[in-house]
Amino acid sequence: MAAAAAARSQQGDDEAPPLYKDASAPVEARVRDLLGRMTLQEKAAQMAQIERTVASPRALTELAAGSVLNGGGSAPHDRASPADWAHMVDGMQRLALSSRLAVPILFGTDAVHGHSNVYGATIFPHNVGLGASRDVDLAHKIGEATALEVRATGIHWAFAPCVAVCRDPRWGRCYESYSEDPEIVRLLTTIVTGLQGQPPADHPHGYLFLASARENVLACAKHFLGDGGTDKGVNEGNTICSYEDLEGIQATLP
Repeated sequence: MAAAAAARSQQGDDEAPPLYKDASAPVEARVRDLLGRMTLQEKAAQMAQIERTVASPRALTELAAGSVLNGGGSAPHDRASPADWAHMVDGMQRLALSSRLAVPILFGTDAVHGHSNVYGATIFPHNVGLGASRDVDLAHKIGEATALEVRATGIHWAFAPCVAVCRDPRWGRCYESYSEDPEIVRLLTTIVTGLQGQPPADHPHGYLFLASARENVLACAKHFLGDGGTDKGVNEGNTICSYEDLEGIQATLP
């Protein structure tokens, strides 16, 4: 309350808060207002995602980086507890909110089969095992459980599910794929509604849905188009195929 009063006194009694901070205003109007206030540098910074080890106070306040992630194995310290993770994320969020426009960060993590970077978290089978089960309800429940553990650490965004369609067993990351059959991959994407929650029937198409900020997290289907079908299975290699073949494999995915 004291902080809010101080902010009002700085703005002056006659000055309304900026439109982009008005939670009751339409999203499109808030976005236009915020973009109109941003410098080119701030726009570029909002499109950047930096690793947590370089998320310095300057990067989050002066440069206003838009997103932070922890790379594989990167943690606040050895055997960090969920509370340690949440404390780290909250500290970064406070820095972001002290930037010129006070735009909060999004923190993302690879929670592809549970919140696996966190000591003591529940670890579920990799996608190749879930694909063998053909159990869409199980995938949904795994999404729900993973979302709860991710939010418990203060993180907003899970880099999951992997919707790669493994076409060459020489690819060393085939275990991240539900199947070589795109239909099975499509069916197992029920994990998305487990992570984010089930949108109502009238939810507008193309708009993000998050059922609960306390119990759900943003999902992120990955990786790049065709990554499971690279030439000779080379990781991050070239996918060489006709457009028709590519469409036949990928078009069935959500």
